[in-house]
Amino acid sequence: MRYFYCLLLFLALFQHYPVFAQSAPEASQLIKDAVQLNKDGKYTEAADKYAEALKLDSNNVYANYGIAFSLLASGKGDDGIPYLKKVVKSNSSITAWAYDLLGSIYDKDRNSAKAIAAFNEGIKVDPKYQRLYYNLGLVYFRDKNYAEAEKCAVQSLMLDAKHANSQRMYALVCFHQNKRANALLGLCSFILLEPNTARSAEAYGNVQHIMQGGILKADPGAPAPVFDANAAALNQAITKAVAEAGKKKYPSAGDLLTAQLTAIFNAVGPLADQQTGDDFFKKYYAAYFYKLGQSANMPAFARLVSQSTPESAEWVKNNAQQMTALDDWVKGAERGF
Repeated sequence: MRYFYCLLLFLALFQHYPVFAQSAPEASQLIKDAVQLNKDGKYTEAADKYAEALKLDSNNVYANYGIAFSLLASGKGDDGIPYLKKVVKSNSSITAWAYDLLGSIYDKDRNSAKAIAAFNEGIKVDPKYQRLYYNLGLVYFRDKNYAEAEKCAVQSLMLDAKHANSQRMYALVCFHQNKRANALLGLCSFILLEPNTARSAEAYGNVQHIMQGGILKADPGAPAPVFDANAAALNQAITKAVAEAGKKKYPSAGDLLTAQLTAIFNAVGPLADQQTGDDFFKKYYAAYFYKLGQSANMPAFARLVSQSTPESAEWVKNNAQQMTALDDWVKGAERGF
């Protein structure tokens, strides 16, 4: 569940802050018991414990937040809304969390307008709370407002560049806008963070689709994506790079992919550097992968990207030294915004 992250944050706060010092001892213990029950996945029992704690201390923000989480996790999210509204009025250390959870409840109900409003209120309270941007982006993504979803993904990544889900969301919303260079480099970034899962295999399939000139079809009745001259030029650069790489014969599919990705990175990097209007893509994605394309690590990177295929999986297994060198390069390469 997406909101499981809220539980992890709540557990972390509970463990590191003396937040219950002003609560009745009985309420404090009940909340501790409820936190453990949530951790064990016993959400109904946890909600009951929080309810007992609130009888003793009705204004306890942690109990109000906790019961709302438990109710959402047990399929009764709407019942948690009054408790969260109490928390957001408290101006406490978890007000932004409460807006995040409130937005998740509205989003689960497919009430996009209220979800967007809740997430934006949370951002006002804590502009550095990364999850709010990510969750807001998911609402826009589901509503097919891909341009706004892209903005949210960028904000999320600027706060947590290692958040794999935000890398994936950035790539997919750009793909839906036919911004193929943005999408491809976003997918490559995602695979660097999550290299050997079902989602990374899907991402590799999308990389192949992009290199073959594919775009995502617009929904029935929806207009085709509109993109600017910069995106069009970058799309053309990918087409040309793939065509040039394909003029030669290679011993294996992995060698071909190495040549294709190297050509793409070396074409997109300088071109993006000449463009204006999207400094995040230019500095964070294009410049970074241009440096990678200039390095000796491209054979290892191509196999990492495609290790869902038997050939690349075998290559990765048999070339540990090259994979370690790639990992060292990734750890040491600077990546600006």
